Amino acid sequence: MSGMPTAPYQDFARTVLGFEFEDIQLLITALTHRSYVNEHKKSVSEHNERLEFLGDAVLELVVTDYLFHNFTDPEGTLTSWRAALVRTESIGAAGDALGYESLLRMSRGEKQGSDRARQQILANAFEAVIGAIYLERGYKDAEEFIHKHIIAKLDGILSTGSWRDPKSHLQEVSQRIDNATPQYKVLEEEGPDHDKVFTLGVYVDGKLMGKGSGHSKQIAQQQAARAALKKYAAR
Repeated sequence: MSGMPTAPYQDFARTVLGFEFEDIQLLITALTHRSYVNEHKKSVSEHNERLEFLGDAVLELVVTDYLFHNFTDPEGTLTSWRAALVRTESIGAAGDALGYESLLRMSRGEKQGSDRARQQILANAFEAVIGAIYLERGYKDAEEFIHKHIIAKLDGILSTGSWRDPKSHLQEVSQRIDNATPQYKVLEEEGPDHDKVFTLGVYVDGKLMGKGSGHSKQIAQQQAARAALKKYAAR
């Protein structure tokens, strides 16, 4: 780290996280992707995967503790709520909102990666930042950070029903309203094999009810199911 400017990281900690790090290297490491170490082996030796491992455990514990003490729903329901809160899309979005992407140290190749890869890197860094806060400030400050940026999303998740598996939910709705089971069909495939995007449609009783796109057919099906559920809700 010799000669590396630490001021931007300390500024981020002070203005966004609300405190300065005594050991600013913790935050710098939390925002260092493995690919950066591979490109700078002589000057950098540590990436964020160990901190991510720690932060993931702290995140799951804090969310689980909150759900257990605030809701009396059965385990299966609480597990689904927790999964919705800590999934890659949720914590990636939280990382995006924090605005640390410009501080992320990664290889030139990773900087030019797909949106999917970018979201995964943001999510992993978010967990690593939790790990850094836990080591620097302790459990209570890490818990407060998670409440503010993750658990605060719970009301929205519950009100929209986004915690439910959209395909299963759509099947319940379509069978109740139209007495028919959804059918999924591939409408389009674009891009090279390593970064292909699928577009699928979901049909109920022969009628197109929604479209969805994603880097796998499963993701595209889920997006199509969500679109169909919105159409049913608007009836």
